[in-house]
Amino acid sequence: MDPRAPRLLPVLLTGLLSLWQCARGQSSYTIDNVGLTIRPGSPVPSGTHVTLHCQVSISHYNVPNLTHTFLITHDDIMVHSSTTTEESIVYELKPARAADSGSYECRVTVGEKSKVSFSQGLNVTGLQTPILHLNKTSPYENEEFTATCSAPEEKGPLIFRFYQRFRNGKSEKIKQPAPSWNSSETTLVLRMVGDSVLYCDYEINLVSGPRRSKPSNEIQVIVKGLFITPVVNVLPSSTIYEGDVLEVVCKVVSDLKDIEVFLTRDRKILKQAAVSLSHRFRAQEGDTGELVCKAEWGNVQKETYQSITVKELFSKPTLSLEPMELFEGDRFKLTCSVSVYVPERLNNRSIKFSFYKDNDKLKDGETLTALASHQKNGNYSCKAQAASIHSHNFVKESQKLVIKAKVPVSKPMLRVVEGTLVLGKPFQIICHSDNGTLPIDYTLSGPHRWSEHKVSCSSWIRSAATTLNQHHRARVRSHPDYASQCWDVSEGQDLTLSCSVRRGSLPITFTWYHTKKDNPLDSQTFNKLEGSHRIIKVKGQDQGGYYCESTNSAEETKKSKIVMVGVKMAGWKKGLIAVFCLLLILASILVFLFRKRLLHFKRKRTAELSVKSAGTKVERLSLTQAEVNEAANVTPGIMGKSVWSEHVSGSESDDQNSLSSPEKQDPQYTEVPTRQVIPNKAPEEGETKKLNIEVHNSKPGVPEQTDGGSVEYAQLNHDANQHSEHCNHGEHCVQDEHTQQSNSSAEDNTVQDEPTQDPTPDC
Repeated sequence: MDPRAPRLLPVLLTGLLSLWQCARGQSSYTIDNVGLTIRPGSPVPSGTHVTLHCQVSISHYNVPNLTHTFLITHDDIMVHSSTTTEESIVYELKPARAADSGSYECRVTVGEKSKVSFSQGLNVTGLQTPILHLNKTSPYENEEFTATCSAPEEKGPLIFRFYQRFRNGKSEKIKQPAPSWNSSETTLVLRMVGDSVLYCDYEINLVSGPRRSKPSNEIQVIVKGLFITPVVNVLPSSTIYEGDVLEVVCKVVSDLKDIEVFLTRDRKILKQAAVSLSHRFRAQEGDTGELVCKAEWGNVQKETYQSITVKELFSKPTLSLEPMELFEGDRFKLTCSVSVYVPERLNNRSIKFSFYKDNDKLKDGETLTALASHQKNGNYSCKAQAASIHSHNFVKESQKLVIKAKVPVSKPMLRVVEGTLVLGKPFQIICHSDNGTLPIDYTLSGPHRWSEHKVSCSSWIRSAATTLNQHHRARVRSHPDYASQCWDVSEGQDLTLSCSVRRGSLPITFTWYHTKKDNPLDSQTFNKLEGSHRIIKVKGQDQGGYYCESTNSAEETKKSKIVMVGVKMAGWKKGLIAVFCLLLILASILVFLFRKRLLHFKRKRTAELSVKSAGTKVERLSLTQAEVNEAANVTPGIMGKSVWSEHVSGSESDDQNSLSSPEKQDPQYTEVPTRQVIPNKAPEEGETKKLNIEVHNSKPGVPEQTDGGSVEYAQLNHDANQHSEHCNHGEHCVQDEHTQQSNSSAEDNTVQDEPTQDPTPDC
């Protein structure tokens, strides 16, 4: 037996016990169904006892006591909630009323699970008949009383309405208060005296629609007349003169108590008393109007109206001015007068007048005369003062009269806005006066039958401005022109640049420019339509383009066209070049004659040459292509001559022997083939060509053929003559070309001494 077995057994038992305990701790449940039942059913009449039964069915495992939360809603509004371990609840409507009609649901919540029942409808038919109650059945007209309409068994909110039915059977709604629960209390006022019937009803708004109750009980009401209208008396009369004492009596004849009387005018209470009042006052000019006597009892009011008229002893004075249009320096007259005057009601039958300026008294009297000036300007008024027969003093003041003497307009001045007129553009003219009372009318006239412009200035300036069209005369500007568009001058001469305009307002500023220079050459102002700028001793660098600009007070710069100036070489330079060319031609002629004579001499010498005797070494001539070209640059004939003369004998002694011993054996002449050399063609780069000429003499003791030698000499001599003649024929071409090259070289040397010049323009 394994010794470890006793130790494993407790561990296994412990594991099994844990598993068993975990299995016992597991629980589960589910809501099977939620049901809602309404008893005794639907519909039911109002006042019926209705019960709502909500029952839940739950399946569970290992859950001994489940807690259920029931929630009953009426049209989605909660009306009942309870939590219990029971599986059903009962919600009672006792009794059920119309407000209970609607849709009901029951929701059950268990733990985290919830389920709702199907919706059930309840319709409660019928409404309770409302009850009307009045605190007074015999009110006075316009007296407030209390009315109450109620339906105590109904559930609100309810909308109550109050009605009045007259003797003729016509009914009208007299009031509808705000909705209330199941009763409404309000105040009513009946204005028509007599008997009538009052009743009420109500309305309830349900989801299914509004429902209206039956009319309430009817109550007969007798409205009594309230005789509290006040009586008004005015003593001594309702029409009086100002200054007279007036008494107004206002009273109410009634047995009622707590009556108040008010005397008012223009909503102002003059006096207040109980039942009756008397008001005495001295009539003034503004007392004319309507008096109101009002009697008030509770919330009932009665009014009586009385008009009074207060006549003037004298009217409010009027201040007049002559003349109405007043200028500084004019004499004016002020008159103070009244239009209404009752002398028999005044003491002394007279009125005293006085004048005031800016509230300061000037003098007494009916008239005032003065000389208009700036110091006399101001606000004038007058006052009239008199006493009534009752010794009551009256002072009345006229309205203010503003006197401001006009200032004569000064001599107008005419000026142009911005001071400049430009031809072809609109301009604005201002006519201004330093002095003058506004408004001022300006009339602008001009030459050439201008139509007159009339302008009235505004109330705050003393100048009038008008804009004139472009066809009127103004400052003139035009494009500048040069006197000529092209010049051709010689070095050392003076050049004058003239710039002019066809028309324009003086003075005019002319500015001259060279196209290759940034800064202007000159700028001058002239009081004429043209100007000029002079360049002293023109140089080669002065040639090129020139232009000018003009401007005047119109401040519009105009630019001319660009003209070209060509600078020719000076005459003394041309003469120097001509002399140099002439000397070059003479030198070329001398060289040509010298070379021609030298050629003739060499030809003659060639004919007399003899060939070296036998035994002379073979001579070899090597001529490079460069030497050929160098010789070709002279003349082809001279080149051939030089080659022959240098290699005809081996030494100077040989030449002498040949010349001194004609009797000796004649030398053999070998024909030397020559290659035509083109003088003007340069050799190719890196190429050097040689011309090898070998001359062989006869052996000793061997007779030579003199005939053959003569032929070869003649042929050689003939070739040489042909070559010489060819050169002679072409000498004038070579000489001409050489002369042209010399002349060109001389001209190039001359030009290099002078500064570089721009090419002369084609004018």
